[in-house]
Amino acid sequence: MNDNQSTSDKILMAAIDLMSEKGYDGTTTKEIAAAAGVNEVTLFRHFGTKQKLLETAFHRYHYAEEMTKLFQESLKWELHTDLLLISRIYHKIMNRNRKLLYISQKGSSSLPQEIYQEAGRHPRHLRNLLTNYLTTMMEKNMVMTPNPEMTAMSFMWMNYGAFFSSLNATGASPDQSLHEFIEESVRLFARALTP
Repeated sequence: MNDNQSTSDKILMAAIDLMSEKGYDGTTTKEIAAAAGVNEVTLFRHFGTKQKLLETAFHRYHYAEEMTKLFQESLKWELHTDLLLISRIYHKIMNRNRKLLYISQKGSSSLPQEIYQEAGRHPRHLRNLLTNYLTTMMEKNMVMTPNPEMTAMSFMWMNYGAFFSSLNATGASPDQSLHEFIEESVRLFARALTP
């Protein structure tokens, strides 16, 4: 990693940490720069504005690129196995990026529209990947669904709902509950779609 990349990453991580605690409006570029160990001029040189900084964070640290790689390189074209892998990776990425979700929740009315557009790109991309996967599986007579896009959306909503429920989960073993949920929901989903 070169120095520019390292500096950019430090600034991005500082921005994510601060904005997840204080919200978008409650965080200044001066605070972000100080937390990253750089001066404010360096922050502006790398990102231009606070808005561009957050757009870059959503672009770099969300899941569209990772999911694309997963679909291109890791799927086995066996429904249960693939859906299980997709669910596990989705939850791993979403858990890692939970602070970005806190930012979008805390700044819901004040965040610039471009931030929501960048954040929304990821679920749209995943929906397209899943729809294409299910369509191909239908062509191979390995899946039966009248509407691959709606089936993809149902799968995503199921996983997003489980993730969102676990955001504030407390108790002895929320990870175990999530693991059990993924196993059971994928089993049911795969069974329902298998001809």
